[in-house]
Amino acid sequence: MPHTNEASTLHKQAASDHEAAAQHHHKAADCHDLNKVSDAKTSSKSAMDCCNTAQKHTKAACDCSAK
Repeated sequence: MPHTNEASTLHKQAASDHEAAAQHHHKAADCHDLNKVSDAKTSSKSAMDCCNTAQKHTKAACDCSAK
């Protein structure tokens, strides 16, 4: 049973990370629309970081579910 709770927590964290990444992507797009390339690059980097963290949480959740 503890694995189920851990997997649930990890999946929820991955979802939050993906949602944060989406917000950064939207911000990057808005920055591009306003010709703020530097700000767009910063937002893109933040989105990438969130995606990488989400991927780690997703892998951990799947590994936990396989136990």
